[in-house]
Amino acid sequence: MTRAATVRAVLAAAVLLVSVYITLTMSPALGLDLRGGTRMVLQAKDSGTAVADRESTDRTLEVLRHRIDSLGVSEPTLTRSGENRIIVELPDVQDPRKAADVLGRTAQLTFHAVRGPGTEADGDKGGTSLPDERGRLLALGPAALTGAGVKDATAVFDAQQGAGWTVDLAFHKDAARDWTGLTGEAACHPVQDDRRRVAIVLDTKVISSPQVDPSVACDVGIPSASTRITGSFSADEARDLALLVKGGALPVPVEVVEQRTVGPTLGAQAIDASVAAALIGASATALFITFVYRLFGALAAVALAAYGVISYAALVALGVTLTLPGLAGFVLAIGMAVDANVLVFERAREECAERPGRTLRTALAAGFRNARSAVADSNVTTLIAAGLLFLLGSGPVKGFGVTLGIGVLASMFSALVIARALTETAARSRFVSDYRGVNGIATPGRVRTWLTRRDRRLFTSPRRWLLLSTALVALAVLGIVVRGVGLGVEFTGGRLVEYSTSRPVDVESARTALAAAGFGEAEVTTAGAGDLSVRTGELDNDGEHALRAALAAEGGETVKVRDELIGPSLGEELRRHALIALAVAVAVQLAYLAVRFRWTFAVASVGALVHDLVILVGAFAWLGRTVDGIFLAALLTVIGYSVNDSVVVFDRVRELWAGNRGLPLATVADRAVLQTVPRTVNTGMGALFILVALAVLGGDSLADFALALLIGVCVGTYSSVLTAVPLALVLERSSKVPPPVRASGRRTAPAARRGPLDNGARV
Repeated sequence: MTRAATVRAVLAAAVLLVSVYITLTMSPALGLDLRGGTRMVLQAKDSGTAVADRESTDRTLEVLRHRIDSLGVSEPTLTRSGENRIIVELPDVQDPRKAADVLGRTAQLTFHAVRGPGTEADGDKGGTSLPDERGRLLALGPAALTGAGVKDATAVFDAQQGAGWTVDLAFHKDAARDWTGLTGEAACHPVQDDRRRVAIVLDTKVISSPQVDPSVACDVGIPSASTRITGSFSADEARDLALLVKGGALPVPVEVVEQRTVGPTLGAQAIDASVAAALIGASATALFITFVYRLFGALAAVALAAYGVISYAALVALGVTLTLPGLAGFVLAIGMAVDANVLVFERAREECAERPGRTLRTALAAGFRNARSAVADSNVTTLIAAGLLFLLGSGPVKGFGVTLGIGVLASMFSALVIARALTETAARSRFVSDYRGVNGIATPGRVRTWLTRRDRRLFTSPRRWLLLSTALVALAVLGIVVRGVGLGVEFTGGRLVEYSTSRPVDVESARTALAAAGFGEAEVTTAGAGDLSVRTGELDNDGEHALRAALAAEGGETVKVRDELIGPSLGEELRRHALIALAVAVAVQLAYLAVRFRWTFAVASVGALVHDLVILVGAFAWLGRTVDGIFLAALLTVIGYSVNDSVVVFDRVRELWAGNRGLPLATVADRAVLQTVPRTVNTGMGALFILVALAVLGGDSLADFALALLIGVCVGTYSSVLTAVPLALVLERSSKVPPPVRASGRRTAPAARRGPLDNGARV
């Protein structure tokens, strides 16, 4: 065994052992869409006294953290997003009304002197008159201090003096002096006089108006260290009052611009479905590559299993929060993980066919060496797509980008280190070397043999393929114009809620019930398994509660399965960001390809990419499917996959053209395509197994995602050959750039020597 092979074997064993240990001892962090709960995005707004910048948003976040702690939510998460947004995740909270009520109290908390009984006319005279806890109007003086001066507020049960539940207050230094002055002024008035009271106001509502104790002397006031609010409080009332006093003063107002709620049952079903899809899809992929590449295919399947363990361990070790799209990305990467192995095995098959006297070990080494460029380029394009998903996506889409990126890196390690160590060890066996039908690469595959015998000339007239592609694009555009693109609430704003009822309710009955309750504009559809999906415009949490009650009157016990609320401003922003993400993705891929290939190849690849995107959007328009954030994730993934296929084809065109500079480019392209079709078919089959499993088993949550990728994979496979290559041939007719030069150290034999199984390539 060579030193390099020993290093690869030791490295593979070490990484696998660490990955197995992490897998057995650590658990993944599940997102709210998998564990159930509520996710809210709050946007800070400018007020008359403060600007919603990074500093004020951070202070607002800390106030909100104190508020949420009072809800008793386990493991809540609050993070700032950008300059003025706060993301709040509340596991296991299914009814967001209470959380939204607590988080949404945005006015400044203020303390006022009471001037006496109030009247309705006080407001007209420029004064302030508000009802107290019993509904009596009180005339209030200007704010003496704000809630920003409150250091702490605690609900305390006083059993010794029999005062029951009270609220103890502590103020910061400057606010303590203001509090002492305020209570000292109130103490100058007789007991039971309204003017002896102090009003605590939040959101133009008097939340408490305690009277200063008779023991407090006029102009002396209450020191902050002994401030206590007494009354006939219950435990909950005392805690709520303490919460509002302590956390009531937000530096700036906040507005709920996004809210998502997922039931725990839906999350558990998604996990089970994804696991089943992963097992079935991976098993089908393993059986397929074993059938195609025999022993070496079986070894690649072992490396595929190792990839799954390594990728999962990396996600857990890095603390990546696993969301539903992220879980789908992890499953999808399993199908794409065989790509590098297929590239290597196909190049090794070519070596065996071109030079029958070469040993199996030499052919395998040449396969790894010759496939290195295509493997690197194809994986880099997918990593670019994953990076753009993370940088330009939002919420769960970021999780998909992370898992896809980790999956690509782990797949390269499993193919170039683990699979190589296993196959090189097997290649040393005389039994494996001597029996060509056993190893799987010493004989050409059925697809390659059939294509070679047919020896078709595909590109004698490239414009006819471009006309076919143009017709497909025109059909897709017609669907977009005639049927329209059904944008989800994520891009339009509004609310989408799914309900499960104890009694079956048909769509028409649900519409009638909602119309009678005042929701005549609500769109009602089925959501699988008898559930109902209701889409409305702007609808607050109280309105959603009324809507659910109307459905419950018709269908019995009604449980909310999923709830998405997107503000109109955020919907417009997400729609704009989606278009920017697509434009940036296309531009970045074009720039990378222009560096790695000729400009004609780069433009042709991007042209095929745009062709794929338009057809995919058009297909969803014709099918009446919703275009949302998850669809955007699928769209960006298709970008990576489409360019991946084109890169492999053009990499072979460049190689053959460099060795046969005298041949017409159309002839070179014919041979390059025939040589790469087996790789394209075999890799595509691996992805299709996974996607079909996701589409069938993934349920409504993943059905559209899997369908988009299925369409994208099929269209991308077609366009990488029959759109990108013909377009490159047409562009090359006007290009004055000379043919590429053969890379140093790579041998390419003349094209004239062609045997019965020879397709013209010499490596």
